[in-house]
Amino acid sequence: MAGSVARGAGFGLLLAALGTVVLTPDAMFMRLSEMSGFQMTAWRGFLMGGVMLLAWAMTSCDRAGDIRQIPTRAGGIIVVCQFFNSMLFCLGIAAAPAAIVLIGIAAVPVFSALLSWLILREATHPLTWLAIVAVTVGIFIAVTGKGAQFDRDAVIGVAFWLGVALVLALNFTVLRAHRRLPILLLIGVGAILAGINGLIITGPGQMMVGHPWAMVATGMVVLPLSCYLLSLSARVTHAANVCLIMLMETVLGPFWVWLAVGEVPTGRMVSGGAIVLISLAIYLGVIRRAGASPAPP
Repeated sequence: MAGSVARGAGFGLLLAALGTVVLTPDAMFMRLSEMSGFQMTAWRGFLMGGVMLLAWAMTSCDRAGDIRQIPTRAGGIIVVCQFFNSMLFCLGIAAAPAAIVLIGIAAVPVFSALLSWLILREATHPLTWLAIVAVTVGIFIAVTGKGAQFDRDAVIGVAFWLGVALVLALNFTVLRAHRRLPILLLIGVGAILAGINGLIITGPGQMMVGHPWAMVATGMVVLPLSCYLLSLSARVTHAANVCLIMLMETVLGPFWVWLAVGEVPTGRMVSGGAIVLISLAIYLGVIRRAGASPAPP
Protein backbone atom coordinates (compact mmCIF):
# COMPACT_ATOMS: atom_id res chain seq x y z
CA MET A 1 0.00 0.00 0.00
CA ALA A 2 2.77 2.46 0.95
CA GLY A 3 4.58 1.64 -2.28
CA SER A 4 1.51 2.34 -4.42
CA VAL A 5 0.91 5.63 -2.61
CA ALA A 6 4.52 6.66 -3.21
CA ARG A 7 4.26 5.74 -6.89
CA GLY A 8 1.02 7.71 -7.14
CA ALA A 9 2.64 10.75 -5.53
CA GLY A 10 5.64 10.43 -7.84
CA PHE A 11 3.32 10.26 -10.86
CA GLY A 12 1.51 13.35 -9.58
CA LEU A 13 4.79 15.25 -9.28
CA LEU A 14 5.67 14.24 -12.83
CA LEU A 15 2.31 15.51 -14.10
CA ALA A 16 2.76 18.79 -12.19
CA ALA A 17 6.24 19.25 -13.63
CA LEU A 18 5.02 18.58 -17.17
CA GLY A 19 2.09 20.93 -16.72
CA THR A 20 4.33 23.69 -15.42
CA VAL A 21 6.89 23.25 -18.21
CA VAL A 22 4.07 23.45 -20.76
CA LEU A 23 2.86 26.67 -19.10
CA THR A 24 6.22 28.46 -18.93
CA PRO A 25 6.25 29.81 -22.54
CA ASP A 26 2.84 31.46 -22.06
CA ALA A 27 4.26 34.94 -21.36
CA MET A 28 6.69 34.53 -24.27
CA PHE A 29 3.86 33.89 -26.73
CA MET A 30 2.00 36.88 -25.34
CA ARG A 31 5.02 39.10 -25.95
CA LEU A 32 5.52 37.66 -29.45
CA SER A 33 1.91 38.46 -30.35
CA GLU A 34 2.65 42.21 -30.02
CA MET A 35 -0.97 42.76 -29.03
CA SER A 36 -2.60 45.05 -26.51
CA GLY A 37 -3.89 43.74 -23.20
CA PHE A 38 -7.57 43.64 -24.12
CA GLN A 39 -6.77 42.24 -27.54
CA MET A 40 -4.90 39.34 -25.93
CA THR A 41 -7.78 38.92 -23.50
CA ALA A 42 -10.18 38.48 -26.42
CA TRP A 43 -8.01 35.93 -28.23
CA ARG A 44 -7.10 33.91 -25.14
CA GLY A 45 -10.62 34.05 -23.76
CA PHE A 46 -12.32 32.73 -26.88
CA LEU A 47 -9.67 30.11 -27.65
CA MET A 48 -9.15 28.73 -24.16
CA GLY A 49 -12.84 29.02 -23.32
CA GLY A 50 -13.78 27.17 -26.47
CA VAL A 51 -11.39 24.32 -25.76
CA MET A 52 -12.52 24.03 -22.13
CA LEU A 53 -16.21 24.02 -23.07
CA LEU A 54 -15.61 21.42 -25.75
CA ALA A 55 -13.78 19.25 -23.24
CA TRP A 56 -16.64 19.67 -20.78
CA ALA A 57 -19.25 18.75 -23.40
CA MET A 58 -17.31 15.60 -24.29
CA THR A 59 -16.74 14.42 -20.71
CA SER A 60 -19.72 15.61 -18.67
CA CYS A 61 -22.14 12.96 -17.41
CA ASP A 62 -24.78 15.49 -16.34
CA ARG A 63 -24.75 18.53 -18.59
CA ALA A 64 -28.07 19.90 -17.36
CA GLY A 65 -26.97 19.58 -13.74
CA ASP A 66 -23.63 21.21 -14.51
CA ILE A 67 -25.32 24.16 -16.22
CA ARG A 68 -27.52 24.71 -13.17
CA GLN A 69 -24.34 25.32 -11.17
CA ILE A 70 -23.46 28.46 -13.16
CA PRO A 71 -25.94 30.86 -11.46
CA THR A 72 -25.22 29.49 -7.96
CA ARG A 73 -23.13 31.57 -5.58
CA ALA A 74 -20.11 29.27 -5.74
CA GLY A 75 -20.39 28.73 -9.50
CA GLY A 76 -20.74 32.45 -10.12
CA ILE A 77 -17.63 33.19 -8.06
CA ILE A 78 -15.57 30.76 -10.16
CA VAL A 79 -16.85 32.35 -13.38
CA VAL A 80 -16.05 35.86 -12.10
CA CYS A 81 -12.61 34.75 -10.89
CA GLN A 82 -11.75 33.33 -14.32
CA PHE A 83 -13.06 36.50 -15.99
CA PHE A 84 -10.73 38.74 -14.00
CA ASN A 85 -7.87 36.25 -14.07
CA SER A 86 -7.94 36.22 -17.88
CA MET A 87 -8.20 39.99 -18.15
CA LEU A 88 -5.79 41.14 -15.44
CA PHE A 89 -3.01 38.74 -16.44
CA CYS A 90 -3.11 40.00 -20.04
CA LEU A 91 -3.18 43.63 -18.92
CA GLY A 92 -0.25 42.99 -16.58
CA ILE A 93 1.89 41.36 -19.28
CA ALA A 94 1.07 44.21 -21.68
CA ALA A 95 1.85 46.96 -19.17
CA ALA A 96 4.87 45.75 -17.24
CA PRO A 97 7.92 43.47 -17.47
CA ALA A 98 6.89 39.82 -17.54
CA ALA A 99 9.18 39.05 -14.59
CA ILE A 100 7.18 41.37 -12.32
CA VAL A 101 3.85 39.71 -13.13
CA LEU A 102 5.21 36.19 -12.77
CA ILE A 103 7.01 37.01 -9.51
CA GLY A 104 3.73 38.23 -8.06
CA ILE A 105 1.72 35.22 -9.16
CA ALA A 106 4.16 32.98 -7.28
CA ALA A 107 2.59 34.29 -4.08
CA VAL A 108 -0.78 32.63 -4.79
CA PRO A 109 -0.29 29.92 -2.10
CA VAL A 110 0.05 32.60 0.57
CA PHE A 111 -3.11 34.36 -0.58
CA SER A 112 -4.86 30.99 -0.61
CA ALA A 113 -3.92 30.42 3.02
CA LEU A 114 -5.20 33.87 4.01
CA LEU A 115 -8.50 33.45 2.18
CA SER A 116 -8.96 29.99 3.67
CA TRP A 117 -8.58 31.64 7.06
CA LEU A 118 -11.02 34.44 6.24
CA ILE A 119 -13.64 32.42 4.34
CA LEU A 120 -13.35 28.84 5.60
CA ARG A 121 -12.17 29.79 9.10
CA GLU A 122 -9.21 27.45 8.75
CA ALA A 123 -6.30 28.14 11.06
CA THR A 124 -3.45 30.00 9.37
CA HIS A 125 0.00 28.61 10.09
CA PRO A 126 2.27 31.15 11.82
CA LEU A 127 4.80 30.70 9.02
CA THR A 128 2.23 32.17 6.63
CA TRP A 129 2.65 35.58 8.23
CA LEU A 130 6.43 35.32 8.02
CA ALA A 131 6.12 34.33 4.36
CA ILE A 132 3.92 37.35 3.69
CA VAL A 133 6.53 39.66 5.17
CA ALA A 134 9.30 38.06 3.12
CA VAL A 135 7.25 38.18 -0.10
CA THR A 136 6.39 41.84 0.54
CA VAL A 137 10.07 42.69 0.97
CA GLY A 138 10.94 40.82 -2.23
CA ILE A 139 8.25 42.60 -4.23
CA PHE A 140 9.34 45.98 -2.84
CA ILE A 141 12.90 45.33 -4.00
CA ALA A 142 11.69 44.12 -7.42
CA VAL A 143 9.62 47.23 -8.17
CA THR A 144 12.04 49.88 -6.91
CA GLY A 145 14.99 51.33 -8.73
CA LYS A 146 17.95 53.44 -7.68
CA GLY A 147 17.33 55.39 -4.51
CA ALA A 148 14.30 53.19 -3.74
CA GLN A 149 12.24 55.10 -6.31
CA PHE A 150 9.30 53.14 -7.64
CA ASP A 151 9.38 52.11 -11.27
CA ARG A 152 6.02 53.16 -12.73
CA ASP A 153 5.63 50.17 -15.06
CA ALA A 154 6.66 47.78 -12.31
CA VAL A 155 4.14 49.27 -9.89
CA ILE A 156 1.39 48.93 -12.51
CA GLY A 157 2.44 45.33 -13.03
CA VAL A 158 2.28 44.67 -9.28
CA ALA A 159 -1.25 46.12 -9.16
CA PHE A 160 -2.36 43.72 -11.89
CA TRP A 161 -0.61 40.67 -10.41
CA LEU A 162 -2.12 41.43 -7.04
CA GLY A 163 -5.53 41.16 -8.68
CA VAL A 164 -4.53 37.94 -10.46
CA ALA A 165 -3.15 36.39 -7.26
CA LEU A 166 -6.28 37.28 -5.32
CA VAL A 167 -8.74 35.87 -7.85
CA LEU A 168 -6.67 32.71 -8.27
CA ALA A 169 -6.56 32.24 -4.51
CA LEU A 170 -10.30 32.87 -4.23
CA ASN A 171 -10.86 30.38 -7.04
CA PHE A 172 -8.85 27.71 -5.15
CA THR A 173 -10.65 28.43 -1.89
CA VAL A 174 -14.14 28.14 -3.38
CA LEU A 175 -13.24 24.96 -5.27
CA ARG A 176 -11.95 23.52 -2.02
CA ALA A 177 -15.26 24.22 -0.31
CA HIS A 178 -17.36 22.98 -3.27
CA ARG A 179 -15.59 19.97 -4.75
CA ARG A 180 -18.41 18.95 -7.11
CA LEU A 181 -18.39 22.12 -9.19
CA PRO A 182 -17.96 21.52 -12.97
CA ILE A 183 -14.55 23.14 -13.31
CA LEU A 184 -14.23 22.87 -17.09
CA LEU A 185 -17.65 24.46 -17.66
CA LEU A 186 -17.21 27.30 -15.17
CA ILE A 187 -13.69 28.19 -16.28
CA GLY A 188 -14.77 27.98 -19.92
CA VAL A 189 -17.70 30.34 -19.35
CA GLY A 190 -15.51 32.82 -17.45
CA ALA A 191 -12.90 32.76 -20.21
CA ILE A 192 -15.53 33.29 -22.93
CA LEU A 193 -17.00 36.25 -21.04
CA ALA A 194 -13.52 37.76 -20.70
CA GLY A 195 -13.05 37.23 -24.44
CA ILE A 196 -16.31 39.03 -25.21
CA ASN A 197 -15.27 41.95 -22.99
CA GLY A 198 -11.87 42.13 -24.68
CA LEU A 199 -13.48 42.06 -28.13
CA ILE A 200 -15.91 44.86 -27.27
CA ILE A 201 -13.12 47.10 -25.98
CA THR A 202 -10.65 46.23 -28.77
CA GLY A 203 -13.13 46.24 -31.64
CA PRO A 204 -13.37 43.55 -34.34
CA GLY A 205 -11.33 45.65 -36.77
CA GLN A 206 -8.25 45.54 -34.53
CA MET A 207 -8.30 41.84 -33.69
CA MET A 208 -5.90 40.81 -36.47
CA VAL A 209 -3.29 43.44 -35.58
CA GLY A 210 -0.09 41.77 -34.41
CA HIS A 211 0.62 38.05 -34.66
CA PRO A 212 -2.51 35.95 -34.01
CA TRP A 213 -0.56 32.69 -34.39
CA ALA A 214 1.06 33.32 -31.01
CA MET A 215 -2.35 33.62 -29.37
CA VAL A 216 -3.55 30.46 -31.10
CA ALA A 217 -0.52 28.59 -29.74
CA THR A 218 -1.09 29.64 -26.14
CA GLY A 219 -4.90 29.74 -26.20
CA MET A 220 -5.48 26.35 -27.80
CA VAL A 221 -2.44 24.36 -26.62
CA VAL A 222 -0.47 25.90 -23.74
CA LEU A 223 -3.31 26.99 -21.47
CA PRO A 224 -5.73 24.04 -21.86
CA LEU A 225 -3.00 21.37 -21.72
CA SER A 226 -1.22 22.86 -18.71
CA CYS A 227 -4.53 23.38 -16.90
CA TYR A 228 -5.49 19.74 -17.49
CA LEU A 229 -2.13 18.33 -16.36
CA LEU A 230 -1.97 20.49 -13.23
CA SER A 231 -5.57 19.68 -12.29
CA LEU A 232 -4.89 15.97 -12.78
CA SER A 233 -1.71 16.13 -10.70
CA ALA A 234 -3.59 17.65 -7.77
CA ARG A 235 -5.68 14.47 -7.54
CA VAL A 236 -2.71 12.20 -6.86
CA THR A 237 -0.25 14.37 -4.94
CA HIS A 238 -0.41 17.03 -2.24
CA ALA A 239 -1.42 20.48 -3.45
CA ALA A 240 1.63 21.98 -1.70
CA ASN A 241 3.83 19.90 -4.00
CA VAL A 242 1.99 21.23 -7.05
CA CYS A 243 2.31 24.85 -5.85
CA LEU A 244 6.01 24.37 -5.21
CA ILE A 245 6.64 22.92 -8.66
CA MET A 246 4.60 25.70 -10.28
CA LEU A 247 7.18 28.18 -8.99
CA MET A 248 9.25 27.07 -11.97
CA GLU A 249 7.08 29.35 -14.11
CA THR A 250 8.36 32.37 -12.21
CA VAL A 251 11.91 31.40 -13.14
CA LEU A 252 11.46 29.95 -16.64
CA GLY A 253 8.76 32.36 -17.84
CA PRO A 254 10.98 35.47 -17.86
CA PHE A 255 13.78 33.32 -19.33
CA TRP A 256 11.65 32.46 -22.38
CA VAL A 257 10.65 36.13 -22.75
CA TRP A 258 14.32 37.12 -22.61
CA LEU A 259 15.22 34.62 -25.33
CA ALA A 260 12.31 35.60 -27.57
CA VAL A 261 12.19 39.39 -27.32
CA GLY A 262 15.33 40.35 -25.38
CA GLU A 263 13.44 41.66 -22.33
CA VAL A 264 16.13 41.38 -19.65
CA PRO A 265 14.97 41.57 -16.01
CA THR A 266 16.77 44.22 -13.97
CA GLY A 267 19.11 43.24 -11.16
CA ARG A 268 16.55 44.33 -8.56
CA MET A 269 13.85 42.23 -10.25
CA VAL A 270 16.14 39.21 -10.09
CA SER A 271 17.06 39.89 -6.46
CA GLY A 272 13.46 40.52 -5.42
CA GLY A 273 12.28 37.49 -7.34
CA ALA A 274 14.91 35.32 -5.65
CA ILE A 275 13.69 36.45 -2.24
CA VAL A 276 10.09 35.65 -3.20
CA LEU A 277 10.96 32.22 -4.59
CA ILE A 278 13.27 31.16 -1.75
CA SER A 279 10.80 32.37 0.86
CA LEU A 280 7.91 30.50 -0.74
CA ALA A 281 9.97 27.36 -1.31
CA ILE A 282 10.96 27.27 2.39
CA TYR A 283 7.40 28.09 3.43
CA LEU A 284 5.75 25.39 1.32
CA GLY A 285 8.38 22.83 2.25
CA VAL A 286 8.02 23.41 5.99
CA ILE A 287 4.22 23.53 5.78
CA ARG A 288 4.14 20.25 3.84
CA ARG A 289 6.37 18.48 6.34
CA ALA A 290 4.26 19.84 9.21
CA GLY A 291 1.18 18.27 7.67
CA ALA A 292 -0.62 21.59 7.04
CA SER A 293 -1.94 22.69 3.68
CA PRO A 294 -1.33 26.26 2.46
CA ALA A 295 -3.17 25.55 -0.79
CA PRO A 296 -6.36 23.68 -1.57
CA PRO A 297 -6.10 19.95 -2.27
